[in-house]
Amino acid sequence: MRIATWNVNSLKARQEKVEWWLDRAAPDVLLMQETKLTDEDAPVMAFAMAGYDLIHHGEGRWNGVAMAVRQGLPVGDVVTNFGDGPVRNSGPGSSAAVTEEDFDPSDEARMLSTVIDGIRFVSLYAPNGRVVGSPFYEGKLRWFERARRWLDETRDPAEPMILGGDLNVAPTSADVWDEKAVHGGTHVSEAERAAFRRLLDWGLVDAYRSTRSEPGRFTWWDYRAGNFHKNLGMRIDHLLLTRALADRVAWAEIDREARKGVPIPSDHAPLLVDLDEPGRPIDAGWEAAAVRIAARRGVRPA
Repeated sequence: MRIATWNVNSLKARQEKVEWWLDRAAPDVLLMQETKLTDEDAPVMAFAMAGYDLIHHGEGRWNGVAMAVRQGLPVGDVVTNFGDGPVRNSGPGSSAAVTEEDFDPSDEARMLSTVIDGIRFVSLYAPNGRVVGSPFYEGKLRWFERARRWLDETRDPAEPMILGGDLNVAPTSADVWDEKAVHGGTHVSEAERAAFRRLLDWGLVDAYRSTRSEPGRFTWWDYRAGNFHKNLGMRIDHLLLTRALADRVAWAEIDREARKGVPIPSDHAPLLVDLDEPGRPIDAGWEAAAVRIAARRGVRPA
């Protein structure tokens, strides 16, 4: 089974790119974040034509999480928003606006879970946090606390489960291009990293790091200043597996090629994990990129 996660940064804007990638990588399950759609506007038919069932939990202009599931795989027991009830409507015609004073991540479409072919999948989109110490940052930490409490209260580390998505945390210095350059910023603060570690401590394994140790492999690059071409990025998208599945990981990769070209790509790249045996081969583009990046810096690639 091939599992992937991808912050698509607007499914409406990236639909053609997502369909291209489904054909390229052939995942069995794709977790998506930041769809920016209401459930009514989710492109169910487009995914069906590509061979996938779409499960979507959205609110409108912001956030939104989804799963594309290969047709034929059994799906059931859908949970949204940690079971805490409906979220706000930020869709067309709504007056929803978020300020520092009223930011509440529990009222946003950031969590979707279901059982697919006997495995519990969880698609998460953590708040960005914006500025350390701000209400948005404090809300981010509260959201992580809610995620951990949901695990404590409803899940079992012994079950087969995959928790993935854009967690907006670079767990270690190896997961950011230059820790000094972003020191004091969100995504790398100790409180955020501690929140990430608490998810692992519950009984989850970072599937990518369990198999890949190469430096400079990231899942997100800012659109500005040519950061992608300079490889100034962060690894903030993750697939965390319970031990029952982590021991079955056969291959993991970040598809850098999906961050390139036309239509305009997301600022994130898909992260893939294969269980039991490698799926369809893809060239993620890292080796060729290393040569180009090294040439720009005037050094030889390692």
